[in-house]
Amino acid sequence: MITSLLIANRGEIACRVIRTAQKLGIRTVAVYSDADANALHVRMADEGVHIGPSPARESYLVGEKIIAAAKDTGAEAIHPGYGFLSENADFAQAVIDAGLIWVGPKPASIRAMGLKDAAKKLMAEAGVPVTPGYMGGDQTPERLKAEADAIGYPVLIKAVAGGGGKGMRKVDRAEDFADALDSCRREAASSFGNDVVLLEKWIESPRHIEVQVFGDAHGNVVHLFERDCSLQRRHQKVIEEAPAPGMDEETRAAVCGAAVRAAQAVDYEGAGTIEFIADGSEGLRADRIWFMEMNTRLQVEHPVTEEITGQDLVEWQLRVASGEPLPKRQDELTISGHAIEARLYAEDPSLGFLPSTGRLDHFDLGEEGRIETGVEEGDAISSFYDPMIAKLVAHGDDRDEAIDNLAAMLDGVEVWPVRTNAGFLVNCLLDDDFEDAELDTGFIGRKLDSLVPDNAPDEALWRAAAVVALAAEEQPAIAGFRLNAPSAPAATLSFGADRRRIVLDDADDYAPASGFADEARVVLFEGGQAYAFDRRVRGGGAGTVGNGSLLAPMPGKVTSVDVAAGERVEKGQRLLTLEAMKMEHAMLAPFDGVVAELAVEPGAQVQVEALLARVEAAE
Repeated sequence: MITSLLIANRGEIACRVIRTAQKLGIRTVAVYSDADANALHVRMADEGVHIGPSPARESYLVGEKIIAAAKDTGAEAIHPGYGFLSENADFAQAVIDAGLIWVGPKPASIRAMGLKDAAKKLMAEAGVPVTPGYMGGDQTPERLKAEADAIGYPVLIKAVAGGGGKGMRKVDRAEDFADALDSCRREAASSFGNDVVLLEKWIESPRHIEVQVFGDAHGNVVHLFERDCSLQRRHQKVIEEAPAPGMDEETRAAVCGAAVRAAQAVDYEGAGTIEFIADGSEGLRADRIWFMEMNTRLQVEHPVTEEITGQDLVEWQLRVASGEPLPKRQDELTISGHAIEARLYAEDPSLGFLPSTGRLDHFDLGEEGRIETGVEEGDAISSFYDPMIAKLVAHGDDRDEAIDNLAAMLDGVEVWPVRTNAGFLVNCLLDDDFEDAELDTGFIGRKLDSLVPDNAPDEALWRAAAVVALAAEEQPAIAGFRLNAPSAPAATLSFGADRRRIVLDDADDYAPASGFADEARVVLFEGGQAYAFDRRVRGGGAGTVGNGSLLAPMPGKVTSVDVAAGERVEKGQRLLTLEAMKMEHAMLAPFDGVVAELAVEPGAQVQVEALLARVEAAE
């Protein structure tokens, strides 16, 4: 067994790997950038090594620094986690060439599956069904447009080196193809250094089904059943579950069998995931499920597989990398119950899911279920990395129980002042169609308006805020107030531009609320949402979206400007695009009006809260 391990990653996955390594008695080494000097994964590890400045390209993506850190600390092996260098075949080979153990598949297997076009060709040769599309070498816009026209719209443009939902664009109309191709290529070049794309036929009722596979150096390959990852936003998984709803045993055997054949075709070792797209218009059927790609690493959503199988997949990785055979045979693996995972992101759904950064002054995810996170109260969410705060995982005897358990976990999320998508996730879970397993990858897009929580507090929250505000002022004990008292307690608060004087004249109003107060505000939590009431009672300040000024939510680069000063715009219309945190973010008009000011040009680098544009309301 490996005795010392360097984790070439950060955040929750680094913490996850460290926990299992420590359970096995393995010494752990963390690496960290400037931004992560005091991060949780560094505090958890036995030793930490600084590897460079905050930008990933100068630290976590510099393989030479990571290998040097391993050798300097006497680490025997390197675990890449997911993202960063986890699917970089050259880095994997460099680790091996340095005399270290690579906790992952062979570099040749990574290369074979690393480019989506080559992988699809290989799978077709192995008899694994693949989605219709174009994977040719002619990458001229004219040829790609002609192929898209021939496939028929809608089509999906995918970066061949893509992953994590990046470098993907759905195109519904021929006239939109050129712009979508340009945007896709920009994002692919920025994220992966490769702007080559392939085209796929867009499946009208698509479900994202993936199979966890595992191989060892002794020729054994097994699957650990399937997951459903159909709930996605902008091709980024949001909620994942296992097993897939509606999957019968015959279809499961066909799909999981195909996944094993795919892994065998590349002589696979370690953890991997075979991703399929299914046409769910008539339920899950083996003849309507096609190979999409293989992820040659551990997946973000691996906990749901662990929950239904009772296996520790990180332990499996470490044992396989140590030369041991797989811990279980196929006939020893079974499904128990149902598990669902939700990705808690630092983002504000009410502002188009713009990422939210800053210090976690208040951070409480509760004690129920399984929580995978890389932060604690007092830590900061940086603009340099992915905005995922945590993964919340619930298990139940059946799907309904798992949904209820996860919704309860999310309902109790308390995070401030960083905004999260917890309320949005609750709404997804409790949607009637989700509960009935009427799923496809367009679910969130179709229902977005109903899934994004109302950001305005209701009357009960106003009154609860007044209770908390009065308690913070060290008024007489609230329980001592009486309905017929000589004077009723009152508090004056504001929420945005809404200012109210709340008089508490009913004993029922004094029920305790989940939240806190400081000298400036009252913050309440309900349904995963945070509601901040201002105790200083001032009108909404300039520079907010509500007043028509669009501010940069974080440092970034303006990649496009779509309007001109003086132009009339409609609510929700894209004004410009900001590239930040490895994603493109559309900045939208907050209401119908006129662009009164345009403060940036394409290519401009902006800092957080820099003015981007200002819209004046239409008269």
